[in-house]
Amino acid sequence: MPPKTKEKRNKKNFKNVRERRCRFTRLGVDFVDWKDVATLQRLCTGQGKLLGRKRSGSTAAFQRKVSQAVKRARYMGLLPYIGN
Repeated sequence: MPPKTKEKRNKKNFKNVRERRCRFTRLGVDFVDWKDVATLQRLCTGQGKLLGRKRSGSTAAFQRKVSQAVKRARYMGLLPYIGN
């Protein structure tokens, strides 16, 4: 039986995949500020729920920091607990 060879893949079938990195890592942020409402709103859905790591692209460490910052912003009244 002849050895199986790899078929040449068509380049049209593959999209150009860009490197996915955490937005906070790209910007060189060490601390997620709870007073930065615009950034925190981008990481929440319209219902007021936090986006998951896959959708937001955050690392695990920054996802924990984001969730803590959102909780603090909600407590201080900068973000709603529920959506609009």
